[in-house]
Amino acid sequence: MYSVGIITVSDKGAAGEREDLSGPKIREMLPADKYEVVSYKVIPDERKEISAELMRLCDDKKCNLVLTTGGTGFSPRDITPEATMDVAQRNAPGIAEALRAYSMQFTPRAMLGRGASVIRERTLIINLPGSVKAVSESMDFLMGNIEHGLDILLQYDSECGR
Repeated sequence: MYSVGIITVSDKGAAGEREDLSGPKIREMLPADKYEVVSYKVIPDERKEISAELMRLCDDKKCNLVLTTGGTGFSPRDITPEATMDVAQRNAPGIAEALRAYSMQFTPRAMLGRGASVIRERTLIINLPGSVKAVSESMDFLMGNIEHGLDILLQYDSECGR
């Protein structure tokens, strides 16, 4: 069972001006027999706040996987990838690159996505787009494809007695 943290990055969502549909969509699409959501938060597009929440989920909650949604576009407020890189210890660019390539079959605007994928300690962090449609497409692609990477991260922990 993989532990998961979900972060929706949205100024309007955090202010209660817009209902978050993307975070709940992520939760809905995680197979319940493999993934347990241990945290879900909606936070504003503030770099320090995003980084702090990512560190909390990685370092304190020890999540195996953290999925973010929102803040990956070209708007000046879209800084989720930068906040993610702030906490990264190792880059895992193939996941973000594969997500963009997969999304290109649905819309050529996928090339404008700036999402990142990184590792911090024993946690895989993946930035997803903000729209429900894009989240759904991304989750369809990810599920079943990332477990091998998660298993490698967890295998190290079990080999070390953690």
